[in-house]
Amino acid sequence: MTRRTATLIGFSAVLLWALLALFTVATDPVPPFQLTALTFAVGAGVGLVWGVMTGTLDQLRHVPVSIYLLGTFGLFGYHALYFSALRLAPPAEAGLIAYLWPLLIVLFSGLLPGERLRRGHVAGALLGFSGAALIIGAGRGEPGTGAFVGYALALLCALFWSGYSVTSRRFGTVPTVSVTVFCAATAVLSLGVHMAAEDWVTPTATAWVAIAGLGLGPVGLAFFVWDVGMKRGDIQLLGAASYAAPLLSTLVLVAAGMSPATWTLATATALIAIGAALAARASAAKG
Repeated sequence: MTRRTATLIGFSAVLLWALLALFTVATDPVPPFQLTALTFAVGAGVGLVWGVMTGTLDQLRHVPVSIYLLGTFGLFGYHALYFSALRLAPPAEAGLIAYLWPLLIVLFSGLLPGERLRRGHVAGALLGFSGAALIIGAGRGEPGTGAFVGYALALLCALFWSGYSVTSRRFGTVPTVSVTVFCAATAVLSLGVHMAAEDWVTPTATAWVAIAGLGLGPVGLAFFVWDVGMKRGDIQLLGAASYAAPLLSTLVLVAAGMSPATWTLATATALIAIGAALAARASAAKG
């Protein structure tokens, strides 16, 4: 598989993640850890199908336990924080902050062997963070309503996923099918937390459809194609190009009537998109 092909495969995850916020909002009022358990159970099923189709299920026995722990930590941490953030804060705004992870990937990847940061990467990151700061500054709620806590959780989301993604680059020989175990372990761990800290909420028919959609796409297939991109593709170009996700996600939420179209939201989205374009240009120009 060529580097270009792997990069394109990885980018398909971005298109799937554009639906993450929409499906998450549609599952309300299912609590965060129950939602994480249900969606990742479906995602583990997607992994089994992936393993059968690629003939790689037998490789699972050779993966070190430390890798399974790392993967589970990344998936469980990100999604528990993400689902919680979208329950507490306006979804479009919280989603945009959570989607700072692409620029963080670009910045963190400069620490990897053979990679380096350019001025365009730094300028793009500053614009992206300016967009996030605009959202947080606007508030969209009084202190104590949960919005600011939601924004903080969204920022932690970005740190979790960027850290996981860049770290996975250092384990390029680990088979992608190992993500199946990450998903299964995340489902079990989330179920345990749910049983200890939450009350079961029976999903509506619409919520069940959204849960299935999450597990099949944004919380299923997306992880497997992303793993291919992170391990074999252009990590900086992927990180920069991934800023199509918050733009698409925001447009989907507004089009679906699940988030109001405001000037603050539009400006923040524009800053983040322009920052991504600068970072993507810097990545494309590297020699």
